Amino acid sequence: MTIIARKQTVPVNIGGVTMGGGAPVVVQSMTNTDTADVGQTVAQVAALARAGSELVRITVDREEAAAAVPLIRAQLDKQGVDVPLIGDFHYNGHTLLAEYGECAEALAKYRINPGNVGFKDKRDKQFSQIIEIALKHSKPVRIGVNWGSLDQELLTRLMDENAQKPNPQDAREVMHEAIVQSALLSAGRAQALGMGADNIVLSAKVSAVQDLIAVYRMLAARSDLALHLGLTEAGMGSKGIVASSAALSVLLQEGIGDTIRISLTPEPGGDRALEVKVAQELLQSMGFRAFVPLVAACPGCGRTTSTTFQELARDIQDFIRDQMPDWKRRYPGVETLNVAVMGCIVNGPGESKHADIGISLPGTGEAPAAPVFVEGKKVTTLRGPGASADFKRMVLDYIERRFGRDGLGRDGLGPDGLGQGDLGQETSRTAAE
Repeated sequence: MTIIARKQTVPVNIGGVTMGGGAPVVVQSMTNTDTADVGQTVAQVAALARAGSELVRITVDREEAAAAVPLIRAQLDKQGVDVPLIGDFHYNGHTLLAEYGECAEALAKYRINPGNVGFKDKRDKQFSQIIEIALKHSKPVRIGVNWGSLDQELLTRLMDENAQKPNPQDAREVMHEAIVQSALLSAGRAQALGMGADNIVLSAKVSAVQDLIAVYRMLAARSDLALHLGLTEAGMGSKGIVASSAALSVLLQEGIGDTIRISLTPEPGGDRALEVKVAQELLQSMGFRAFVPLVAACPGCGRTTSTTFQELARDIQDFIRDQMPDWKRRYPGVETLNVAVMGCIVNGPGESKHADIGISLPGTGEAPAAPVFVEGKKVTTLRGPGASADFKRMVLDYIERRFGRDGLGRDGLGPDGLGQGDLGQETSRTAAE
C-alpha cells in the first residue's frame, strides 16, 4: 500500500468500525429507499454491504421511518449482515430520537446537520437534545454541514463583519469560513455537553471541487476530529465520478480524510452500489487499500479488432467482484491479486509479466497464439477456440494455489472447475480471431 503521512485524528468507533486515528479510510454509502419500507431498505442495505460498504446511512425523516429502524436492524442481523447503520436526521431528529428509543439504540451513529437542526432560540435546544440522547445511548454523531442548508444567521454575521474590513475577502472565502465555523462551533457545543472527541465526526459538504478542497484543508488545519469526505450533489454518471474523484483524491493525497462517500445520482433503475465500487476503486487506484483483484486490460486499437480480450477482461472482472464476498473468507489476501488481459503483442507480454498472472491475446495479423505469464515467467502458450476458457481455469488454479488454505479444496466451483456466474460462460470467439 502507498505510504502517505495521514492527518492524525481522534479515532471514533462506529458499531465496531474504527474511523480515524490512522485506521484505513472507511467506505460508506447511503440508501435511497423509503426507510419505512422495511423489505426494500433491508434488501438495499444488504446489497450495499455485499458490494463493500462498511457503513450505510439511512434516512430517518418521520415516525414511520423511525419505527422501521429496529425492524431493519433485526432483519439484517438475521441475515448475517452486520454493517453499522447511520441515521440521517434533519429538522425533527430530536423528536424522533426521543420518542423512538429503539431507533436510537439500533443506530450506530446519528448524522446532524447544524443548518437545519433548529432555528434561532430552538437551535441550541434541539441540538442539545440530540447530543444528550446520543450520550444516553453511547452513540457517536456526525456533525454534517452542507452549503445548501448553511446557518444563514452565521453566514450573514460573517458577511457583515467582512464588509467592515479595510480589505474584504471574496464572498466565496467568507462562505468557506462560515462552513468551517458552523462545524467547529457545533462540535464545541457537543463537547461542552459532555461528548468526547472520540464520538464526533465532522463533514463539510459542497458541490464544487475547489470549494471542497479549500474547506477541508481549513478543517484539517483547525481540528483533529475525524473527517468524512464527500462532494455533495456530484451529479450522474461520469460527471459525478470524475468530480468526486478529483476532489477526494487531492485531499486523500494530502492525508486528509478518514471516511469517504461518493454521492452519485443513480441512473433510472441503476445500481446504487456503483457509488461503493467507485469509492473502493478510488482508494485502490491510489494505493491506500486493496478490495478486489485488479484486472489490467489495454484500451484497444486498430491492432485489436477482435473483441476476445474485451470479453475475457470483462468476464474475469465481473466474476472476481461477484465472488469476493466468498473469496475473502476462503482466500485471505486475494484482493492483492493482479491479472492482465492484453490484446496484442505491442505491450501484451510486458504487461503480462508485471501481473501475477496475465495473457497476451493475438491481435490483427498476429499468429493465433496467446502466451501466459505467471509471476513474470512464461508458463505456456494457449491456442485454439478453448484458449479463453483455459486461461480462466489457470486464474482460478493460481488463486487456489497462492491464497487457498489447507482443507478448503475447491468447494463452490462447478463441475468444470470454473465456478458459478459469468466466468463459466465461454465466449463464442476464439483466441485466434
